[in-house]
Amino acid sequence: MGTSSHASINGPAPGGLFATWRDDVPASVVVFLVALPLCLGVALASGAPLLSGVVAGVVGGIVVGAVSGSQLMVSGPAAGLTAIVITGIAQVGGFAAFLPAVVLGGALQIGLGAARAGVIGYYFPSSVIKGMLAAIGLTLILKQIPHAVGYDADAEGDFSFVGSSGENTFGAIGSALQHVQPGAITAALLGVLLMVIWPRTPLAKVKLFPAPLAAVVLSVGLNELLLVMAPAFAIRDTHLVTLPTDGASAVWGQLTRPDWSALANQQVWMLALTIGIVASLESLLSLEATNKLDPEKRDAPANKELFAQGLGNMLSGLLGGLPVTGVIVRSSANVDAGARSRLSAILHGILLIIAVLLLASLLNRIPLAALAAVLLVTGFKLTTPALWKSAWRLGWSHFIPFAITIVAILFTDLLRGIGVGLVVGIAFIIAEHMRRPGLTKVSPPDAILTRYVLPDQVTFLSKASIARELESLPDGCRVEIDGRKTARYDYDALEALLEFRETARSRNIDYRLVGVPEVGLTPAH
Repeated sequence: MGTSSHASINGPAPGGLFATWRDDVPASVVVFLVALPLCLGVALASGAPLLSGVVAGVVGGIVVGAVSGSQLMVSGPAAGLTAIVITGIAQVGGFAAFLPAVVLGGALQIGLGAARAGVIGYYFPSSVIKGMLAAIGLTLILKQIPHAVGYDADAEGDFSFVGSSGENTFGAIGSALQHVQPGAITAALLGVLLMVIWPRTPLAKVKLFPAPLAAVVLSVGLNELLLVMAPAFAIRDTHLVTLPTDGASAVWGQLTRPDWSALANQQVWMLALTIGIVASLESLLSLEATNKLDPEKRDAPANKELFAQGLGNMLSGLLGGLPVTGVIVRSSANVDAGARSRLSAILHGILLIIAVLLLASLLNRIPLAALAAVLLVTGFKLTTPALWKSAWRLGWSHFIPFAITIVAILFTDLLRGIGVGLVVGIAFIIAEHMRRPGLTKVSPPDAILTRYVLPDQVTFLSKASIARELESLPDGCRVEIDGRKTARYDYDALEALLEFRETARSRNIDYRLVGVPEVGLTPAH
């Protein structure tokens, strides 16, 4: 009984890494199909070599997946870092000079993990995390519409509001609707329909052939048929997966090596600091969100995740890859595909290697519209009406930060939007705390002596409510304030209690403090 419980909390069922392979193998194929164009798209949007995105995906899957404490989070190149990467490459004079910053950023993450800085992830309100999930779902839907109709000026993986083409999300949808490819929209609609009805059919029992994989196979078959029977309606090469087909030796020769002479450039060190902090924050947020999506509700250790991400970034930088973070898009696709352990993330990394070395020509037949269908369904599951109803029922203090986080992410990017949501969430927390009474009246209304009890923690946020309560005391009354059960005082609140003595004398109030320290921040009992 104890063994089973332990396994459900910290990992897969007893039996080791391959205990749940029947669920993880098909899930890894789905994640691989989603990750492949995203790796290439993020590299393109970052102004980096295409293979650098694949390298980051491989390292994020195999290395980070193996070391991470999370069973379901998938790591790889992240859209949230594209602005940092493209600016950094320009600042230091090329991608080779940028790579040492990735290595150093990874070393910083390992140091943060050793310093147990992962605790910062626990200080984000649940309203902001849920808002992040809903916003990513909406962003996926909006960003995949152009790919679903067969036209997008921005690369797959460009999730910022203003894309690399200069158009915003809504402008890109308008432009795409003017260039609809019949084959693409047919493939996308059939893919979505197939994934919706799949769970209601006997085919759902065939775990090794999940619905997203069936949707991709269907779209490839459809496009091959159109190429033969109605070429004018077929999906054009510009909207198919694009992998280099040069072979293993050529791929190895195309990898960029770090230019270590760039360490003499101060900007490289500043970039390393930026990458280390931003990648850590994005990974911790993705970890928190993935924990919420996990059907088994396993709580992965944050400090171990920082170490895993740091190791991944050091290796990715050494091999010529982009910075690595935990990525919620791939992680949610992993959960949605039925993965149960880290084996899925590891296998998806191995599949990326195989794809680049051996299967490029075959995979280049996959329409992006098919992958858009997979992400459209994933996006809907992240922002279901039930999530919005739940946030609404929890009240304004939860719903407003939730909604503002969504709007901010949609109109900026992931990290800025979360920052805005966090500020609003903290403001509500502070406002709620300030409304709580700093003094609790424990004597009956007609008592000669009015007694108040202080709470366990008297913080600076209690100062306003304490001052209001003291000011409302009638002249000539008798008051006792009991602080014997208070464990800690902030100086600001303690100062308000002590300074009221002078006011009490002038108003003829018999004012007594019991167990309240005269000096210092900790009461002496």
